[in-house]
Amino acid sequence: MLTSLFRFFLGGKYMVRSQGAALDRKKLFADPIMVTTIVVLIAFLTLFILYPLAILLVDSVVGDGKFGFSVFSRIFKMPTFTTAISNTLKVGFVVGILSTLVGLLFAYVEVYVRVNKFVGGLFKVVSMLPVVSPPFVLSLSMIMLFGKAGIITRYLLGIYDNSVYGFWGIAIVQSLTFFPVCYMMLRGLLKNIDPSLEEAARDMGASRFKVFTTVTLPLLLPGLGNAFLVTFIESIADFANPMIIGGSYDTLATTIYLQITGAYDKAGAMAVVLLVITLAMFVVQKYVLEKKTAATLTGKASRARMLITDNSVKIPLTVFCSLIALFVIIMYLCVPIGALFPTWGYKFFPLTGKWFKLVFTRYKGLKAFKDSFLLSFISAPITALLSMIISYLVVKRKFKSKGFIEAVSMLAMAVPGTVLGVGYIRGFASGIFHTGILQGLYGSAVILVIVFIVRSLPTGTRSGISALRQIDKSIEESAYDMGADSFKVFMTVTLPLIKDSFLSGLVTAFVRSITAISAIILLVTPQFLLITVQINEFAEKGAYGLACAFATILIIITYGSVMLMNLFIKHFGTSKKLQEEK
Repeated sequence: MLTSLFRFFLGGKYMVRSQGAALDRKKLFADPIMVTTIVVLIAFLTLFILYPLAILLVDSVVGDGKFGFSVFSRIFKMPTFTTAISNTLKVGFVVGILSTLVGLLFAYVEVYVRVNKFVGGLFKVVSMLPVVSPPFVLSLSMIMLFGKAGIITRYLLGIYDNSVYGFWGIAIVQSLTFFPVCYMMLRGLLKNIDPSLEEAARDMGASRFKVFTTVTLPLLLPGLGNAFLVTFIESIADFANPMIIGGSYDTLATTIYLQITGAYDKAGAMAVVLLVITLAMFVVQKYVLEKKTAATLTGKASRARMLITDNSVKIPLTVFCSLIALFVIIMYLCVPIGALFPTWGYKFFPLTGKWFKLVFTRYKGLKAFKDSFLLSFISAPITALLSMIISYLVVKRKFKSKGFIEAVSMLAMAVPGTVLGVGYIRGFASGIFHTGILQGLYGSAVILVIVFIVRSLPTGTRSGISALRQIDKSIEESAYDMGADSFKVFMTVTLPLIKDSFLSGLVTAFVRSITAISAIILLVTPQFLLITVQINEFAEKGAYGLACAFATILIIITYGSVMLMNLFIKHFGTSKKLQEEK
């Protein structure tokens, strides 16, 4: 009897689910705009994300028309390649650990220690600078301060060597560049920990250190692992910093770049190896640690946290963090200052503006800024809109290929720019599957715009998914009940409710595009001049004045874009209306 009832309830539950799924499918196929959007999205993601990666893998295992791993066996016999793998993993682990520890320290001080406005302002500036500057600016600053002709090494300490180049140069520069990412991630996690958990341990006589090691740290462990893996992936995928300050210390990204000029098959196989490493880390970070991070937090705090005011704890922590923050700010300030020196390392005064003049007169700076701005300006709104559409489909719609769209759109986050660049060369230089179809894409402005879109898509999609999950489904259903189709509902109901995320995604896509280099440097042709490629070229030649002048103007453009976005959201965004209602 009980068994029969159990089976009846199970069958009824299954029937309700199947009927609901059938109704969702019927509503979906009754909306031609929605079906067309899904088909176009799947085609775009397959063609410009999966296909380049698949062609890399196929070309690596199919040589001379025969299946085999001969290319891989050849590259693993190359001492330079095995050394590059070892160097890459070594740098990745050191940078991941350093960035996570420094990011944790900054986050802990902000959330748990009562700091003054000056220290709080330093933290905000440090978290902002990596966003608005090219990823290799600190390499320029490190060379100008600590290189053979550096201000500190040569003129203050009288040291004449190149010790800044190599492993420690890369590790320090990448750690200073990426630790703000860990800081922003861990700050949110620390804020979500309920203070009552820690205060209960304090009431039982535990010291602050004991509370941190037995309560706070265990709750943070998945988040720390998440931050480490994100930084590890960013580090091993980084191309520009090892290229500028690495010297003879080769990494996988730089080795692939050097191989692409002659041995395409070897470069493709090397790119596959780098891709496998980053994908493995991404899978662990995305599907293991993120879920554990969410499960360890208690949600909204039940009461305000009692901040640490004890000077024996407060002063050492704030002083140490302030010194790091000031050092990072000084490193960034070296760029505009370096652009004003007549000859870096030999003549510092009188200050001059000749490098800025040469940028626009002799080195076609106007064309470089125009090309970079135009391509980024075209890609940004497309990226923002695509991100919101993908987010909408993932959160608000049910269909079989939804998981495919979400997974592939986020996959670009794990693909190093160098790998993507090699994939586009192998996939489109002779057309799709070497048939000549879409061969015209290679070397055109279109492929650069597509790369910008693909590289920025995961960031906008994550932001859109977070925003859409906060919107009640009934708001959109009422619009459907009044006869609106999916396009009208999305444009008139959904998009206005998430316009802050849309605008944020738009500016983020613009900034990421105009400061990108790793994939672009392999695909750009002489008919286009891009700012980051120019900066990298002059930095490699030792023309630091010109590199700093280009970088300074680029930072002004990106910072101005972020400021305009914040101003627009403040006065016209959804957040402004919510503040007025409150």
